[in-house]
Amino acid sequence: MEAKRPVGIWIRVSTEDQAKGESPEHHEKRARLYAEAKGWEVKEVYRLEAVSGKSVMNHPETQRMLQDIKTGRIKALIFSKLARLARNTKELLEFAEIFQEYGADLISLQESIDTSTPAGRLFYTLIAAMAQWEREEISERVAASVPIRAKLGKPLGGQAPFGYRWENKKLVPDPKEAPVRRLMYELFLEHKRVKTVARILNEMGYRTRSGAKFSDTTVKRLLRDPTAKGYHLANYTKSLGKNKKWVLKPKEEWVYQKVEPIVSEELWNQCNAILDEREKKNKRPARRTVHLFSGIVYCHCGKKMYVPSNTPKYVCQNCRNKIRKDDLEEIFKERLKSFFFSPDEISAYLSKADQVIREKEELLESLIRKKKEVEREREKVYRTYINDEIDLHTFGKRFRPLEERVRQIENQIPELQAEIDFLKIQYLSSDEILHEAKDLYSRWDDLTFEEKRKIVETIVEKIVIGEDEVTIHLCNVP
Repeated sequence: MEAKRPVGIWIRVSTEDQAKGESPEHHEKRARLYAEAKGWEVKEVYRLEAVSGKSVMNHPETQRMLQDIKTGRIKALIFSKLARLARNTKELLEFAEIFQEYGADLISLQESIDTSTPAGRLFYTLIAAMAQWEREEISERVAASVPIRAKLGKPLGGQAPFGYRWENKKLVPDPKEAPVRRLMYELFLEHKRVKTVARILNEMGYRTRSGAKFSDTTVKRLLRDPTAKGYHLANYTKSLGKNKKWVLKPKEEWVYQKVEPIVSEELWNQCNAILDEREKKNKRPARRTVHLFSGIVYCHCGKKMYVPSNTPKYVCQNCRNKIRKDDLEEIFKERLKSFFFSPDEISAYLSKADQVIREKEELLESLIRKKKEVEREREKVYRTYINDEIDLHTFGKRFRPLEERVRQIENQIPELQAEIDFLKIQYLSSDEILHEAKDLYSRWDDLTFEEKRKIVETIVEKIVIGEDEVTIHLCNVP
């Protein structure tokens, strides 16, 4: 049996929400019921009651939640609305980027956003566009000055390379580090192994600027850096964003600054020629997905099925159940025919779904009105008692049923809200899939492998291979 997806619930209720009668318990119950409808397991509840929405990133509960996302303890976070996650746009973008990086999902019940669904993934696309725009706005204001400062030999920020230091805004050899940097080249020319160089430096008691031991990665990076031979390279990299890798700029934008060398150009070239030769021998093509349904094919026994190198079949290592790759693709292609709904059928389905949601929302509004009526009646009974118009026995007889009725309605409201949340998100996903994927069957044979794989990843949850049948589970499609 497949394990339930672990999720967390985020509770941050504003004073305004509490004035409306929406307690933290109310929000938690609504979120739990949504998780139950999705078949998920609530692992953690993160409580930030009475915390300002202007900045929550450094709050201990936020840090605990992000740690759980990074370690995989939870795979999604459910909250009442985006404004409850954070009102600060910058932090909202940061949350979205972190969740996407670790393959986790955000579920906002008020806005009907569930990024585990195809329709909800649009949210990540929009968030990424907003974040990119914000970064570009900031970077454009400083980018123009960077090449000019580099050409003038002015520091662009950051530490000086190991072996050098900034002195009067110029790079000069550091008397303590420069001899170590020079020794690094001499040792490599002798031993021709970066790991050996790192080991010898560490055994001799040398350490990096931060006090850490030298690693083979650090040694290789420093050997490659042309600053040591008198050419400091500036304005040659740019960041793709927070927590993302740095990439090289076009070579025409690079700026070389002349600095005092630590080693001769001949020694630097000899060492780098050895590194170039090594990289040619060790270069391997990057691995890519070679099978169309990799990672989503399961045996009826519950185990994943893989394609061994010696057979063109998906095989279960547990019970030896198997199916040919081309047979499975043909079955999948035939299944795509079910997307051939007529416009009338699509309209009828969506209209029916819309009607169900409308009826549920009307019922919810009715319950909220009823709650207010009962609360007014309860208040009237209480005032009557306070004014000595009825005795204690009569008060209890009238008050207790009203109190019980309020409790019942308070339990019903989050249950109904969770049901509406689930229906709305399912409706949005179905709408997108039905309209975009209905003609996949006719186009399938003309698609490239990469295009087919992308479609499979988008619309297929999993494929189960039984003894006599194949069951294809699609994402939230009726």
